[in-house]
Amino acid sequence: MRIGRWERDGVREDGFIEDAGVVPFPDALAVADVLAGGLSAVAGLRARAGDPIAPLGAVTLRAPLDPPSVRDFVAFEEHVEGVSAGVEGTSHVADEWYEAPTFYFTNPHTIRGPGEVIAPPETRRLDFELEVAAIVGGPGGGDLDPDEAGRALFGYTIMNDWSARDLQAREMRVRLGPCKGKDFAMSLGPWIVTADELDDFHDGDGFLAVRAEVFVNGELIGEDLVSNMGWPFRELVAYASRNSRIVPGDVLGSGTVGNGGCLGELWGRGSEVAPLVQGDEVRMVVEGIGELIGSVGEPVPHVELPRARVRSRARRR
Repeated sequence: MRIGRWERDGVREDGFIEDAGVVPFPDALAVADVLAGGLSAVAGLRARAGDPIAPLGAVTLRAPLDPPSVRDFVAFEEHVEGVSAGVEGTSHVADEWYEAPTFYFTNPHTIRGPGEVIAPPETRRLDFELEVAAIVGGPGGGDLDPDEAGRALFGYTIMNDWSARDLQAREMRVRLGPCKGKDFAMSLGPWIVTADELDDFHDGDGFLAVRAEVFVNGELIGEDLVSNMGWPFRELVAYASRNSRIVPGDVLGSGTVGNGGCLGELWGRGSEVAPLVQGDEVRMVVEGIGELIGSVGEPVPHVELPRARVRSRARRR
């Protein structure tokens, strides 16, 4: 099944999204409530929800959820090889990458939905990142093993982790990870596909073997199988829960797919493909999930801050 959020005649609604149309959840439930109830309760909810109230073309889709947190992994070796050269100047996969799936926390307050125009910062190296994101369902938990983590997987959506590569390159020299280079927008959508809908796409090792493609202004830029990630999603969820907790609605991005999943990888491999500019359209298509479109709007000028002050390092006033 597909669940999500939309706006119809100025009213915001949550529910099931089907080919025949949109179906609000019963009892005025929201997506957050359904995620908290877990995947096993979804079929019963659909049985009580009734018939579609409007065709899909008559509503405006919104981001499918407001996540309490967003962890974005870097699970594709090919992406690391290319983007490290594009951002840091040298193509290198650290030995530590192979030891455990690494992620960073990103901003849950700048989530954008299908068709939305993003307002980037002032940047000369605007980029996209094609990812699949797993959505956690209830009850969540901590220190989960991979089997328990697999049962916590409610569903999947498409993620575009917009990136200002010139800002990111400067920030990452401080060794604390991306900051304003990725803080301004992340697109999710077009809906959440429940995990059981993709069962037939799992390979023998538990990896999700769906095809992912990204187009800029109609031109195919990158394509990959999501099964090329170094760890399956259930292991990403298990790692996220280690000495911590995952809760319903948490979003866990796969990281950027390889083979042109972002421009930064192509730049690192010597391509002269142009950065994104105002008016560009980015369309991402993932087998079994759908497509997510976003476009680039006018950059937001920033207020300049002074450089760090030279201080005396005195220990007493």
